[in-house]
Amino acid sequence: MTVASSAAAPRAAAPAPAPTPAPAPRPLTTTPADPARDPGTAAAAPDIVATIGTTPLVALDRLFPPDRFRVHGKCERFNPGGSIKDRAARSMIEHALSTGELVPGVSTVVESSSGNLGIALAQLCNFYRLGLICVVDPRTTAQNTAIMRAYGATVEVVDRDPETGEYLPARLRRVRELLRTVPDAHWPDQYGNEYNALAHHHTMREICEALPKAPDYLFLAAGTTGTLRGCAEYIAAEGLPTRVVAVDAVGSVIFGPPEPWERGHRRTIPGHGAAVVPPLLRPGLAERVVKVTDLDCVRGCRSLLAEESILAGGSSGAVVAALLDAASWIGPGATCVAILPDGGDRYLDTIYSDAWVESRFG
Repeated sequence: MTVASSAAAPRAAAPAPAPTPAPAPRPLTTTPADPARDPGTAAAAPDIVATIGTTPLVALDRLFPPDRFRVHGKCERFNPGGSIKDRAARSMIEHALSTGELVPGVSTVVESSSGNLGIALAQLCNFYRLGLICVVDPRTTAQNTAIMRAYGATVEVVDRDPETGEYLPARLRRVRELLRTVPDAHWPDQYGNEYNALAHHHTMREICEALPKAPDYLFLAAGTTGTLRGCAEYIAAEGLPTRVVAVDAVGSVIFGPPEPWERGHRRTIPGHGAAVVPPLLRPGLAERVVKVTDLDCVRGCRSLLAEESILAGGSSGAVVAALLDAASWIGPGATCVAILPDGGDRYLDTIYSDAWVESRFG
């Protein structure tokens, strides 16, 4: 691009325009019209935030032939920020705005993320005129950090905690340091914020509304456990027969200390598993827990792409891997839903790179 210069005499600067006020948050139940259900009510969304939710549920009949049991994928990549974390970010930020904990033009959000929540928060904070400092670790891809910065976020990268060898304790420690030093800082705390879980009452409701009856099984990846808790609470409140299967990472501590065979396994694919038990977790949310390795995630992602032409992220691959191994205990004729948290375009240099896969698993 060529930039032209001018030698004209300087003029007095025009008064700066008044800043545009941040939009007021809407009720969390606001969702755009769904033309698939009512073609006559399709309407323009009032803004990008209103498009969060109402993601498609698609049959995965090629990967899971329906003569045994049926599987549908809830494709969360179609949220505007590209992942299921848009739901939690909107719920947490709009609640804090409604209570005055966040003030547009004044407050700074400080949060720990492995990538997707950071992007979701960056989008929401830019929309509502809030600052954002996101603390990540080296597993967060360069593309994810670039997206956050494009929205105006400040991104800090921390290394492993020297005591545990894990990233999450180091990220949380840095968040607490920032809360002490940054004026008007606010920590949504995705690991303990009830509004993270409440967002997923809507997720489960959408699933049930899209099917003739509630699914027999719900497979989802567990990280903060917000999706797990929100969906399980909705199932319990509505008296649904759906059994929840939580997919965790080998080496994770969410559902208890790792077994001896898990120790020493280092997770390199973010999005599921945790080194700290999330405060959102409650006993009995999942009927079954399935643990998968990073290589399982890669295989699940590539199987989904090969058979269904769905380019999905690492935690989606984890869920698919768990389903591929579930044929021995899922009853004939059952209906399953797999929540696919994000797309694979942010994993092109890892999961979908033959060189990367060979370097780690070859």
